[in-house]
Amino acid sequence: MELLAGKMLGFVLVLTRVGAFFASSPVFSWQAIPVKVKLSLAILSAVFFSSLVSCPFSIEETGATAVGLMMANEAVYGLCLGFVATFLFSTVKLSARIIERQMGLSMAQILDPLSGDSGQPIGMLVEMVFILLFLSANGHHILLLTISKSYEAFPIGTLPGIEKLSEGVIVAGATMLLLGLKMSAPILAAFLLLMVILAILARVAPETNILFLSLPIRVGLGLLMVGIFLPFVNGFIKEFAHWMDKLIPV
Repeated sequence: MELLAGKMLGFVLVLTRVGAFFASSPVFSWQAIPVKVKLSLAILSAVFFSSLVSCPFSIEETGATAVGLMMANEAVYGLCLGFVATFLFSTVKLSARIIERQMGLSMAQILDPLSGDSGQPIGMLVEMVFILLFLSANGHHILLLTISKSYEAFPIGTLPGIEKLSEGVIVAGATMLLLGLKMSAPILAAFLLLMVILAILARVAPETNILFLSLPIRVGLGLLMVGIFLPFVNGFIKEFAHWMDKLIPV
């Protein structure tokens, strides 16, 4: 009976960490996925991981208060892992939004079928391409591997300090901004060159309506550069795995 209670406690603690990770991580937390499917994935993953890790605690020895605190700790750890993955995953979408602002399409709004929020068309296109490449390369295994590594570093009932958790999330957010700017830098350089050419044209031919002329040129240049940019999105999958392994709070 005590063995069964220990197994149940271990399963509940594992389910808490896995469920919190699924609720805040990309792919598993998308609104397009039905809630029943999310719950089924979380429970199946918790069954798998609970069979691999051992729980040194029992409900009788630990007490209800301590169990509640451990569940809260597991939830916080799982959420931080999910936030790190979400920040890194959003790098491609952030770089596409930077490009859209240069194209003058920041006001264009469409429905994002994944999150249910409004988004921009170019950002959605680049994100969809990255998602297809990410899933075709079994990128979701990287997320599951993150949970596995978390149990190797911090078994059930233990977690890193709150300062290390917050540092991992903050550094992941800063890395998202840095990588997003890095990915969009060549296209920004092209738009900077276009602005210089238009400025020279405005000085040479003052009677030309540069504003009216620049709008289609910016959109055309943006679409051309996005077409050149898309094949390089596949390379970010390895970059994503590298930064996940580097930034997860373990």
